[in-house]
Amino acid sequence: MVRRIVFVLVCLATWGSYAQDGTVSPYSYFGLGETSANATVENQMMGGIGVYADSIHVNLKNPAAYSKLGVRFGEDFGITTYTAGISHKETRLESFGDKQSSAVTNLDYLSLGFSLKKGFGVGFGVMPYTSVGYNFVDERGAEGSRIINEYSGDGGLSRLYLSLGYELFKDFSIGVSANYSFGTIESIRVQSTEGVQYGIKDERSSKIDGIDLNYAVYYTPQVGEKHTLYTSLRINTQGNLSARNTRQIGSFSLLTQADVEAIDVDLESQGLKETGITIPTTTTLGVGYGENMKWFLGLEYSYQQLADYSNVFLQIDNLVYDDASRLALGGYFIPDRSSFDSYLSRVTYRAGARYEKTGMVINEKEVNNFGITFGLGLPLGNNLSNLNLGFELGRRGTTSADLIEESYFKVNVGLSLNDIWFRKRKIN
Repeated sequence: MVRRIVFVLVCLATWGSYAQDGTVSPYSYFGLGETSANATVENQMMGGIGVYADSIHVNLKNPAAYSKLGVRFGEDFGITTYTAGISHKETRLESFGDKQSSAVTNLDYLSLGFSLKKGFGVGFGVMPYTSVGYNFVDERGAEGSRIINEYSGDGGLSRLYLSLGYELFKDFSIGVSANYSFGTIESIRVQSTEGVQYGIKDERSSKIDGIDLNYAVYYTPQVGEKHTLYTSLRINTQGNLSARNTRQIGSFSLLTQADVEAIDVDLESQGLKETGITIPTTTTLGVGYGENMKWFLGLEYSYQQLADYSNVFLQIDNLVYDDASRLALGGYFIPDRSSFDSYLSRVTYRAGARYEKTGMVINEKEVNNFGITFGLGLPLGNNLSNLNLGFELGRRGTTSADLIEESYFKVNVGLSLNDIWFRKRKIN
């Protein structure tokens, strides 16, 4: 049964990654694109918080949480967790009374986590970091002499990561993740004027890579006999990425769509052949309370001084950056994890909400994002493995200030498979 589920997930993920770009949002035109959730389905369905951790789930947001991995099996201790997730997102775009819909399917993460010993865990994997995928038209001027600009772009950055989590002393853990981000972002602007036979095409491409670190401290003291207080501090350090850029400007025929002339721009003389991209530090505080494997409720706040973001090659006139922040609330409930006669009692029920100030100010208007999440964790086999389903409803942007409002519905499917590691063989 589990093998069949894995096969279906892999097929869907492969189809999604090749069938479409990682996003269809016009807002991916700005910066490095739309930032991915960078979280498992379990965390996403609790509003995206990363303050909670247990012994059988990978937490991609909190490297210190790897210290919690592992279960006891007789005299042995350990666990290996394989996890993967895909998503399908339906988006409705609205601007100036016009509406259109689009959809995208993605592979969200592939990850492996395991405990080397009690209190010491390791994880590594790959996931999308940002996604670019837009196509829109801007028309200006009077009838008969309108200037039409068509914008399109694709690409994005992927991320490879290695995480370590270690329990320094009882209930207090530290963790670190090393992240390597890499990818290519391409953009095209085609400009034409009514009544003119030829148009202008401006093509840009950036090959980007770089390393950043994510530090975490995690304190989870017991409160009474059953309950736990969860607290965490995470600091994702400033990312200093390198970009190798190219730009080509040319003309083309509006009748045949064929290029007439194309010239490679000398970026070397402008100091733009190789540039740096600065992604400011993000600091996240989290607190939660609950009974392990029974119920949990947590709150998390993130802050990023995005005004310090810098990318000189892709500067945009009507965009400025302000400080970004995110407030998220979420939790879960399991009626009776050890129930033998009721499968629904062993299901994990998750829900959450988040409000995000993206930091983008376009045409002097802030772009904000709000979403509510809910989902189910369906036990497989011995309760160590599970299939996770999640749903998200949200809205980003606004129809004022010549902007676009996105209303979206997202479906997530994740699989978490666990096996006991370092199990000693006994010979009778």
